[in-house]
Amino acid sequence: MAMNLNLLPRPRSLKLLRGAFTLPKQKPLAAIKVIRNDSAPNHHEGYTLTISKNGIEISFRETGGLRAGIATLRQILREHGRRLPCLKIRDWPDFARRGVMLDISRGRVPKLETLLDLVEKLADFKINEFQLYTEHTFAYKKYKSVWQSWGALTAKEIQTLDARCRELGIDLVPNQNSFGHLRYFLEDPRLKKLGEISEPFLAETGDFLRRPTTLAPNHPGTLAFLRGLYDELLPNFSSEFFNIGGDETWDLGKGQSKKMCDAQGKGRVYLDFIKQLHREVSARKKTMLFWGDIILKQPALIRELPKNLIALNWGYEPDHPFEKEAAQFAKAKIPFYVCPGTATWQTIIGKHDNALANLRAAAKAGKKFGALGYLNTDWGDGGHPQPLAVSWPLFAAGAALAWNSKALDEKILLNVLSRDVFEDPTGRATGAGFKLGFVHRKLGVRALNETPLGTVIAAPKPEDRELFCRNGLKWFGKIPAKKMRAALKEIQKQRAALRRARPNSAVGKTLVAELDLAARMAEQSCRFMLWQQAVAGGNKVAAKKMRQSGLAELRQLSRDFDRLWPRRNKGTTEKCSPFLQWRREDYRRGSVAGSPANR
Repeated sequence: MAMNLNLLPRPRSLKLLRGAFTLPKQKPLAAIKVIRNDSAPNHHEGYTLTISKNGIEISFRETGGLRAGIATLRQILREHGRRLPCLKIRDWPDFARRGVMLDISRGRVPKLETLLDLVEKLADFKINEFQLYTEHTFAYKKYKSVWQSWGALTAKEIQTLDARCRELGIDLVPNQNSFGHLRYFLEDPRLKKLGEISEPFLAETGDFLRRPTTLAPNHPGTLAFLRGLYDELLPNFSSEFFNIGGDETWDLGKGQSKKMCDAQGKGRVYLDFIKQLHREVSARKKTMLFWGDIILKQPALIRELPKNLIALNWGYEPDHPFEKEAAQFAKAKIPFYVCPGTATWQTIIGKHDNALANLRAAAKAGKKFGALGYLNTDWGDGGHPQPLAVSWPLFAAGAALAWNSKALDEKILLNVLSRDVFEDPTGRATGAGFKLGFVHRKLGVRALNETPLGTVIAAPKPEDRELFCRNGLKWFGKIPAKKMRAALKEIQKQRAALRRARPNSAVGKTLVAELDLAARMAEQSCRFMLWQQAVAGGNKVAAKKMRQSGLAELRQLSRDFDRLWPRRNKGTTEKCSPFLQWRREDYRRGSVAGSPANR
């Protein structure tokens, strides 16, 4: 028989043996023997899986090992049906905690059914931690006015998800940013006084405004506000952990805490507030996780952190200095995770070369310096227009590296995604989706946290002076038309492959529809740049023709976005795709801010 062993993650040790075993039709579970014994690898998630001519045996030391062995067996069953190859696998993970974090605060809040499907698939890839990054999208009873236009997850939905995660061996870790990134809370009249600042300020680079997002650590109402959030949120989770965020506190020291920061140093003020949050979390019998970016800028203070917390060492570029930063936490004996990312945000269809290199670098550094966990982050900056379908190859790649940090085979990755996620026996959906993630390279430009394919169509109105996608309306001046057309041609080629995919499940069909919608938006980024060039070059005939077709396609995209949205997401597209209207307005004006014709 053919020996296709598409297993993800790749087992640490796999020996093929002679022969095959046919699982009986009647009482197949009777052919599977599970044994708790010391012959299994000496790790709480270690297992041995043996398939012989006489049956199937899984040996393990603890429940985690049994779960891992069953997850591997399920993949073998999906690959081979009832006739299984004889083999012996001995396996255990590199990282104790292997997680995925999904941003639900930028415009896309998944429905409960979407999240249940996601965690069930992640469990088969041996993910054992899941976080939902939350700023203002939990349905807090006192703050309905803050979240109601976004959609929000309710306490009951979290409880249902938590219970299912427990069954799957996944720890659903609560995640509520508690220092910075609270823009929409601080826009509420009742809470505005808690902000470090009350008005936007010009960023260091001078090309966008930063809005009030950071709590004033010295305001007497700040801790009371957070206690209220914690006491409502945390009882819905069974996890012993809690991520309080704490990243990117841009406003700190610019307003209410300025005198204190001037006197003590901004790093000291930050650390003291983190310690206060740690006391609150500890009082609720949780272990605190927090993003490590701010404290890493004050390395002398790292050793003053409480020892029973976990630092989250994040970075999203291939050359992020994970080794240098991981070494600092390790030296101070602070438990830490490495936290790479999917690089899908502000790209629409992905930046997979960036993501894969970043995921590998994090795994290598984390393994070298003894990271407790590996948390793969999926952000939604700029309105979160990219769907889950774009992120799936990176979720799976991260899961593979979190278990076995030296083993990621891209061919196996795509085969497994076709079989287990897209459920497309043709393989075309996964192949096309993966290739779309490399199309940006045809444009010949690079930028942090974006590609022109993502930010041209999604660029905010220039007068809003927003951070996200601020480069979008300028890219046309840096990319030759020939390269735009090459990218456009490649997107069209992959869309044609998508049309020939044959997913055999409703979820698979939705994933394909999501990918195609994302690809169409990336197409429009190319077409919009070509129109900008025609306007700038005074080519009125070509510009008029492009304008008419662009308007028609954007109208159809908007209708299709609205139609597809309710299948997988809560709320409306209001916060996610307003740019489709903005670009239509640009076309109607006949010029766009940022183009030479309008300077």
